[in-house]
Amino acid sequence: MTGLREQKKQATREALRAAALRLALERGPDNVRVDDIAEAAGVSPRTYNNYFSSREQAIVAAVTGEREARVAAAVAGRADGAGLAGAVIEAIVEQYTAPAEPARDALLLITTRPALRDAYVEAASAIEHPLTEAIADRAGDPLTARVLAASVAAAVRVALGQWLRATPTTGGLVVSSGSLPDLLRAALAPLAPALDAAESQ
Repeated sequence: MTGLREQKKQATREALRAAALRLALERGPDNVRVDDIAEAAGVSPRTYNNYFSSREQAIVAAVTGEREARVAAAVAGRADGAGLAGAVIEAIVEQYTAPAEPARDALLLITTRPALRDAYVEAASAIEHPLTEAIADRAGDPLTARVLAASVAAAVRVALGQWLRATPTTGGLVVSSGSLPDLLRAALAPLAPALDAAESQ
């Protein structure tokens, strides 16, 4: 059961994320200041800084939501018979390609702004800590779990970076390179033997 304090923090985080995305869609991200987001969410700029370090981070968080926790929960919830590699890869693909997320307008906003693209790719790092715990529950060794989770996060960043790369022929617009599920699977495939070996030890 989540405590009242944690619920309040979660509500504040959600209000900031929603305000950041709404303002960015209305005004364009370059015309949104941290003070604007804080005011729209009904908090002080100082409170804002307790949650996000930049406007880009807040805008991207509105799209990614609590994806890192959902990835970890999906890994933990898969049957042991599926194997750790299969559990991790399927959880990543599922959570990064859910049909309802992100919204089309929000993704278009992110993919057409280099700073937002970079923040979106970097947001994959947030899966490292919760995924470490989920892997450790199945593999046992905390150090191995941490190394594997960091490797998974790096592979996801590489896949997202490839998927959202800008091409000179389109005047800087982003052209999605291939299927995101396929890119994620390809980037994570080299880690599969290590994930399965960690679980079998």
